[in-house]
Amino acid sequence: MIEIRSYRRVFDLERRIYSVDHLRLNPGGIPVRGVVYFLAILLAGLVAGDLPLLGVLVAKLPWYLRDIALPGAGATVLSAIRLEGRTFHLAAHALVRHWVGPRRLAGGRRCAAIGALWCPRELVLLPDGSDGRLRRLRYTGPGAVLVSIEHERRGRARERGSIATARPGRRPALTIAQPAGARALERGQVIALGRGARLRVRANDSRGG
Repeated sequence: MIEIRSYRRVFDLERRIYSVDHLRLNPGGIPVRGVVYFLAILLAGLVAGDLPLLGVLVAKLPWYLRDIALPGAGATVLSAIRLEGRTFHLAAHALVRHWVGPRRLAGGRRCAAIGALWCPRELVLLPDGSDGRLRRLRYTGPGAVLVSIEHERRGRARERGSIATARPGRRPALTIAQPAGARALERGQVIALGRGARLRVRANDSRGG
């Protein structure tokens, strides 16, 4: 009775080299995959020979052991290894993907662990004034603010032309408040703020602002 761990072993025909020109190799042939393993190990040995610490150890090995015996033995072992019916390079690739990849997926993407706290990023919400009332707001210039409702202005900032600037030696601040019974303006008023000037909007408390 033969145990078949994978159908890949039945249908995946391995390519082998049986002869090179007129030179016949062993009856079972040499797998092409083994030749690739041999070249990969040989290349790794050459790279290790140029490293500061490993280069000293590699240089002490005889050339026939370093360039022929060890790569040949390593290629033979790797060619014979089967992990769940898969060859060494396929199994190694799957294991590396498993170690590096995420442990939890949601919709095919990485996700947090179950029970973890999700904190959304900070959101900046600025009302566009379409609700017809003022909302609490603080803004520091430079910039411009459009007010489309009747309002009162007060504070420690002064207006030069149409630009609110700071008074000398004082922290610039301009406060806008909405009086009771304020109505929408036919044309909005633009308040331009100079650099460093602060605008503070106070909502109407009777409206729940």
